[in-house]
Amino acid sequence: MIKSYKILSLLLSYPNKELQGFLDEAENELIEEALLSEEMIKGVATFCQNFAKADLTDWQAEYVQLFDYSRSVSLHLFEHVQGDSRDRGQAMVDLMEFYQKSEMKLTTNELPDYIPAFLEFLSTLEVAKSAELLGDTINIMDKINVALSEKNNPYSHLFKAIISLSAKAPNKAITYEMIKNEKPMDLDAEYEETPVTFGGCKGCETSI
Repeated sequence: MIKSYKILSLLLSYPNKELQGFLDEAENELIEEALLSEEMIKGVATFCQNFAKADLTDWQAEYVQLFDYSRSVSLHLFEHVQGDSRDRGQAMVDLMEFYQKSEMKLTTNELPDYIPAFLEFLSTLEVAKSAELLGDTINIMDKINVALSEKNNPYSHLFKAIISLSAKAPNKAITYEMIKNEKPMDLDAEYEETPVTFGGCKGCETSI
């Protein structure tokens, strides 16, 4: 298992008592594996310090308000490229099949495009393969990072760390085009966008 992906997955998950208790250990675990750069580890440590002594209820409320009520920082990959489109359902099925082919079984009730679930999946692969597949989502990760960074939100440290693990850098032109074309979360009309594809997997492509 690649610890760095697993730890980032945990830190992006809904806060609970166990997660808060783990925050003091996270930095040492990342240092031991040494997959992330020193700069990125310091950023993750800043995130951990921010919430280690926080009131858990307040942290949970902040998490829900941040990630559940804004499409710009949604933790669901397909939310950023397909929104409310009916294509999203088929994309979920395709991604689940992709996981299953890699012998990955989701252990939670979360949708397969939930970023913590995706990171957990990447943690089970070889480092090079994980970096390659992460690269398929890199502009989404960058889009979220831009939105969080503009708010000086501590979660931006996690997305900077995620981006640094990718085999390729974000294309800023694509990132800002996605931001420009973002639709409100309450949009009723369906629309079609270029889907995320993982490793050229056709099962992750969608069509009407």
